[in-house]
Amino acid sequence: MVQFELHNRNLAPEQVSHAHDFHQLILATCGVTELAMEGQGERVTARRGCLIPSSRHHEYQGDGSNRTLVLDIPVKHLAVLEKGSEIERLFDKPRFFTVPPALNQLTHALAHQLEQCPALQNEIAVLLLRALYMYLQDEPKQVADKIGARCISERLDLERLDAWLDQHLADDIRVEQLAALCALSPGHFHACFRELTGVTPLAYVQRRRLEHARTLVRHSALSLGHIAMLVGFRDQGSFSRAYRRYFEIAPSSDR
Repeated sequence: MVQFELHNRNLAPEQVSHAHDFHQLILATCGVTELAMEGQGERVTARRGCLIPSSRHHEYQGDGSNRTLVLDIPVKHLAVLEKGSEIERLFDKPRFFTVPPALNQLTHALAHQLEQCPALQNEIAVLLLRALYMYLQDEPKQVADKIGARCISERLDLERLDAWLDQHLADDIRVEQLAALCALSPGHFHACFRELTGVTPLAYVQRRRLEHARTLVRHSALSLGHIAMLVGFRDQGSFSRAYRRYFEIAPSSDR
């Protein structure tokens, strides 16, 4: 069976500079990583992914709070994969690409599946590669849609919203506040946000609260009650229920 290495990582804030003899796919579920290849630098986020061809030198530095899917792809293994030659062409050159809502949602689901069932990493990796190939193959057909999406994204700066949310997770966050940050009416903001991300604003806020909570659960000694307060839940009970629904594991067990 074809074997790929897929990991759900937290990329640390230390700068790393290297090259390797395999292709690499980088997709983030949250947080930011600064990445540069051959003079081309961008930020890898939930909205922006990266393809790194084999042997290409690159540098990266995470923000310490990211969650990032890193897929290592040995070149020889692509030859025996269905549509392997077409997928190989995706790595003709270093490439950053826009991650659409559907692919972002799949990335979240597969990252969660990988944590639950690490033994399935090869099957998950193949599914991820095929999904990416299908999306990038369809890119030329989506030009008109992208023009419309660009108009939306110019008003909805999701990275700016994320930064604001991260500073106010403990507060009561309302759609009206988010809409005001984008100079949009609440109704228009809600529609544009769902078009851009595939989820409602409040569902997005809840997801961000829980993702930050998981980092604290796993990497801090804070009590669950304190974590619940820091990410905006009224009590530990409601936090634990929401955590279990989203991650399918209780925070106490996850710790």
